[in-house]
Amino acid sequence: MTLESVQKHNVVDVIYEQMKQNIQNSVWDPGCKLPSEAELAATFNVSRVSVRSAVQKLRDLGVVITHQGKGTWVTRDIARYDAFNDNQPILHLSQEEFEDMRVFRQTVEFRCMELAVNNATDADIRQLEQALNRMLVSKDDYKKYSQADYDFHLAIVKASHNKVFIHVMESLKNIYIHYLEELNRVLGITLESVEAHIKVFMSLKNRDASTARETLNRAMAHNLDAIGEAKRIDK
Repeated sequence: MTLESVQKHNVVDVIYEQMKQNIQNSVWDPGCKLPSEAELAATFNVSRVSVRSAVQKLRDLGVVITHQGKGTWVTRDIARYDAFNDNQPILHLSQEEFEDMRVFRQTVEFRCMELAVNNATDADIRQLEQALNRMLVSKDDYKKYSQADYDFHLAIVKASHNKVFIHVMESLKNIYIHYLEELNRVLGITLESVEAHIKVFMSLKNRDASTARETLNRAMAHNLDAIGEAKRIDK
């Protein structure tokens, strides 16, 4: 294995390129566990932060996968491809999983919107607005945006004042956030997404569950179509 010491300003890109070459040249084969973050930092003579960022780029492309506390493994046989498609992120969820989430949201969130119209307090509406504001200021960071996105939809469920729905939504937090992160990472944080959330908020604030449901339903249908297109591109 050859890893050159890095002494450059664009260290993350250099590390990424060298790690990419090791995968393309089968130095690290599919299923191979990568050296630890500390080992890579020592080999490259860079900080662990730089290594972490380079690994994240590989992870975003679906080239490697990290299991917390265990390490990072190569997941795809990149040697079959002429080159990495650096601009085409890989979806880590299937189209069926996205469809399952859409059905869940239509079942739970749509009903919660109806309940929220009657049960939401002024404090509930403020919580919804605060989550929306966090989304707006996090548009350049899909992870922060996704967390605020979850908080937004959790606020809708909480506004229903149905304890069972609230418990279910909170229990699914990690799954829900992962789903949102995949959407926002691969499809991007679009103006349409932002505007849809604003319209949902305004509809609920005005006690209009029908418009809120229709807006969210259109947004989810658009996302599912975009995911299908992304899957076709991946193939």
